[in-house]
Amino acid sequence: MTPALFFFAVFTTALISAVFGMAGGLILMGVLAALYPVAGAMVAHGLIQSVSNGWRAVLLRRFILWRALALFAAGAGLAAGALALVSVTLSKPVLFLVLGLVPLLVWLPKHRFALDARRAADGIAGGVLVTGLNVIAGVSGPLLDVVFQQVDADRRAIVATKAAAQVLSHAVKIAYYAGAAFSLEAAPPLWMLALAVPLSIVGTTLGARVLHRLSDLQFRNWTKWIVTGVGAVYVVRGLLLLWS
Repeated sequence: MTPALFFFAVFTTALISAVFGMAGGLILMGVLAALYPVAGAMVAHGLIQSVSNGWRAVLLRRFILWRALALFAAGAGLAAGALALVSVTLSKPVLFLVLGLVPLLVWLPKHRFALDARRAADGIAGGVLVTGLNVIAGVSGPLLDVVFQQVDADRRAIVATKAAAQVLSHAVKIAYYAGAAFSLEAAPPLWMLALAVPLSIVGTTLGARVLHRLSDLQFRNWTKWIVTGVGAVYVVRGLLLLWS
């Protein structure tokens, strides 16, 4: 992967993530998985998205729903403990198929999955499931959206809290794959990852300005269709890899 393409992907996905949440991370995971071994792609994605999500959480920190974040953190801790006991790394074809199917979660009917991240059971379960999916598939934004479906708050509070939650789940993912990624030199060079930090911050800052201009309805509808389209591309990619 050329540095120019890598940096363009980092900036673009940070901007998209700041506006539409999960969409940017889903796109970046696909780009990295296409060009690096799975372990390296997971670590690189986790590092870049931690910066992007972390900065977004800082920009919107006054909107964070702290009870929901605390419950998610408890669940993420439980998931980390369970994952420490097993070793799971998907092959590239299977990874792309899973990446393509994950966005279907955004179409789950709200009346059947009325989850509220501020309720103890929902918040902790969300932390376990979102972190587990993030480690196995690389992304978990659509599932995190399900956990926040019934949270009565505006888009800024939802984006801010989900961003902080994603930092926690990405930290678990990085820890899970770091040894394999760097022992095999399967991740982008450290200098590229270091330069990706300011680019991610700039992209996130610009995207946050766009987010403030969207209505809640626009935010939810555009997110659904964007991630569904990206998911369809990944399913096709996974099937082609299986047949090749």
